Amino acid sequence: MSEEQEKPKRPQRIFSGVQPTANIHLGNYLGAIKRFVPLQYEMESIFCVVDMHAITVPQDPKKLVLQTREVAAAYLAAGIDPEKSIVFVQSNVSAHAELAWILNCVARMGWMERMTQFKDKAGENSERVSLGLFAYPALMAADILAYHATHVPVGEDQKQHLELARDVAAKFNNDFKAKGFFPLPEPLIGKEAARVMNLQDGSKKMSKSDPAELSRINLTDDADTISKKFKKARTDQFPMPETMDELKARPEVDNLVGIYAALAETTKEAVVAEFAGAGFGLFKPKLADLAVEKLAPVNAKMRDYMDNHDHIDKILREGAERANAIAAPILKKTKELVGFFS
Repeated sequence: MSEEQEKPKRPQRIFSGVQPTANIHLGNYLGAIKRFVPLQYEMESIFCVVDMHAITVPQDPKKLVLQTREVAAAYLAAGIDPEKSIVFVQSNVSAHAELAWILNCVARMGWMERMTQFKDKAGENSERVSLGLFAYPALMAADILAYHATHVPVGEDQKQHLELARDVAAKFNNDFKAKGFFPLPEPLIGKEAARVMNLQDGSKKMSKSDPAELSRINLTDDADTISKKFKKARTDQFPMPETMDELKARPEVDNLVGIYAALAETTKEAVVAEFAGAGFGLFKPKLADLAVEKLAPVNAKMRDYMDNHDHIDKILREGAERANAIAAPILKKTKELVGFFS
């Protein structure tokens, strides 16, 4: 029997999540949430609000509850169907925490130390940050493997964490003689605007935690605020590029072109061709108008959901029940393989 024949048959299943930290923004929408919508019609889909990841850095408990609902509202407003997909909160399914501990004991310190995101977030204070911030790639692996997810939509910056999840899965399968038990999840990486950058610094990712409001477009921003932020977005003294090679040498402009392409569902090449040699006095208002057109319906639906949080809470509770129904038997089998008493 070949190795492929020995692998257990399982459904194609997607897992992904967004942290409920303040200021959910355009980068979260274009890089993740917007991409989730068509995927839910291609495979079984599980979309999580990853609040356990959020507390790796200090959070205001009262705000965290509201921010959790806000991410759920963004999922629903963008078009994720809670009847078609599972939408839930990470901490409501205990399998995440239980499996994370088992995988902590499988993963190796050296693997964690190589995670570039930890180095970026910890900076010079790596000895003062929480153990959770250091170990959270193992929790991310648990998030995925608890559902035997086969595919994970990720940005380029998260690809390293998915590779670690694959390494952990392979090591567990080998260590416990459980060939094929955990699948090796495959990345689904978007080509256009997979990584939306800071509007004031094209070398940095658009971030929820940046104190500068002009650095990002929040999904809750109104039309005037969106227009103002794009108008003040950093560019340079030259007109719009005429070639892709020229675009690549201008990070802030490259970012705006990528945002336009993602919102218009076209390519950067097409945007460069359309605006070649034009001034930013033409391009920025066009970008702002496009962003308002695409985001206004999402913004309005988010507000409706946030005004009716009982409805959101019901969806999240029902989603947690459905998620637990998948994760519980996988966790049970994992414990049996490890040798835990039951």
